[in-house]
Amino acid sequence: MTKVSVLYPNGEGKTFDMDYYLNTHIPLVEKLLGAELKGATVEKGLGGATPGSPAPFASMGNMYFESPKAFGNAFGPHAQTIMGDLPNFTNIEPVIQVSEVLA
Repeated sequence: MTKVSVLYPNGEGKTFDMDYYLNTHIPLVEKLLGAELKGATVEKGLGGATPGSPAPFASMGNMYFESPKAFGNAFGPHAQTIMGDLPNFTNIEPVIQVSEVLA
């Protein structure tokens, strides 16, 4: 299984509209990626390791695919549309990581 994580680093002056992300962006991504997308989760940052410290990430989105190739096949044709929607909910440039799920 392949996991694609989209992490939105937190920081001063950074904005993130969770309502838009959950109700508009995620459904758009799910529709465009279709059956290749095996599952998805969304996380909202609450805090850091030290009590009371800010979360390092405002949000994290995780998508699951059978393989890196399946991800590429699903995402590639829609990359411009998906990435073009980002300014509608954030001014944060996301960090993207593709991982192999081992456990």
